[in-house]
Amino acid sequence: MAGKVLEVSGIRKRFDDIQAVAGVSFSIDHGETYGLLGPNGAGKTTAISMIAGLRRPDAGEIIVLGQPMTPTSREPKAAVGLVPQDLAIYPDLTARENLRFFGRLYSMERVELNRRVDEVLEVIGLTDRADDRADEFSGGMKRRLNIGVGLLHRPQLLILDEPTVGVDPQSRNAILESVEYLSGEGHAVLYTTHYMEEAERLCDRVAIIDQGEIKAEGTRRELVRRVGENDRVRIQTTGSSARAISRLEDLPGVVNALSGDGSIELIVEDASAVLAEALGIVAEVGTSVAAVTVDEPDLEAVFLHVTGKALRD
Repeated sequence: MAGKVLEVSGIRKRFDDIQAVAGVSFSIDHGETYGLLGPNGAGKTTAISMIAGLRRPDAGEIIVLGQPMTPTSREPKAAVGLVPQDLAIYPDLTARENLRFFGRLYSMERVELNRRVDEVLEVIGLTDRADDRADEFSGGMKRRLNIGVGLLHRPQLLILDEPTVGVDPQSRNAILESVEYLSGEGHAVLYTTHYMEEAERLCDRVAIIDQGEIKAEGTRRELVRRVGENDRVRIQTTGSSARAISRLEDLPGVVNALSGDGSIELIVEDASAVLAEALGIVAEVGTSVAAVTVDEPDLEAVFLHVTGKALRD
C-alpha cells in the first residue's frame, strides 16, 4: 500500500497555563506498531485525542490516509479505531451484544456484522465468554472487549491508549498477543504506554515523550545506539580461553573481548550479528562452551538519558 497511514506534523495543545502537547511530529506506515512511551501526564492522551479527531489542535496538522483529520472529518474518522483508557462498553449486555450494538452504530450489514463479531471475539480471546454479561468479566476481559469494539469496522489505524493498565497478567498477555496479531494483519497501530517492556515487545518504532515533547524516536536498536550502549555477551567456558580472546578482538562488531574466571565477556554492537561467528571461533580453538547469556540494553537507559529521570519518577 502506498503512502503513510498517519502523518502528524507539529501539533500543539494548551490548556490555560499548561502546554500539554508541544510540537509533536511522527508518522506510521501500514503494518507498523508505533509506540508513544512516557509517564502519566506526558501528553500521550491529549495527542491521541487530536489524532482521533476528538480535539482540534491549536497548531499543526494531522493527515490520515492522505486526508486532514479534524473534529468534523468523516472519512478519516471512519478509518480510525480508538480504544480509550476509560471503558466504552455496556455492562448489562453480553460481549456479543456489545459488539453487535457498536457494529450497528457503524452501519454494518447484519450478515457481515455477525461474521465480524465472531472474528473479533476470536482475536480478543472471548469466544467462550461471548454470551456472558460484561459486568461478570474481570477488568482485563472488559479491556479486551473494549479493544474488540475498536476493531469491528476493520480500521486501518487502531489507537490504543494504555490498554493494559490495571489488568491481570493473563489478560495483559492476551492483549499484547492481540496487538501483535493485528500488526501482522497489516493494521497500523498507535500504542501509548508507560510500561517499558510493552514498548520493547510490541513496537517497531518508539517515541519517548515527556512534558508534551518527543525527546527521541527510532527503533530500540537506534535509540540504544544514540546513548552509546552496547550488547554484552557472556560465554561460560571450560578450558583456556586465551587463544579465543585474540581472535574475538578482531571480529567485526566486537568492541572489546575480556577473559574472566571461566568465561569470556564480549562488548558488541549487535549480539545477533556476531554471536554465531563468535561461538564458532571459541569451538575452533578447542574451548568448550558451557552456557551463553546475552544482555541487551533496554529503553530504560535511553529514557533516563534523554529525559534526565527514570520512567517511574
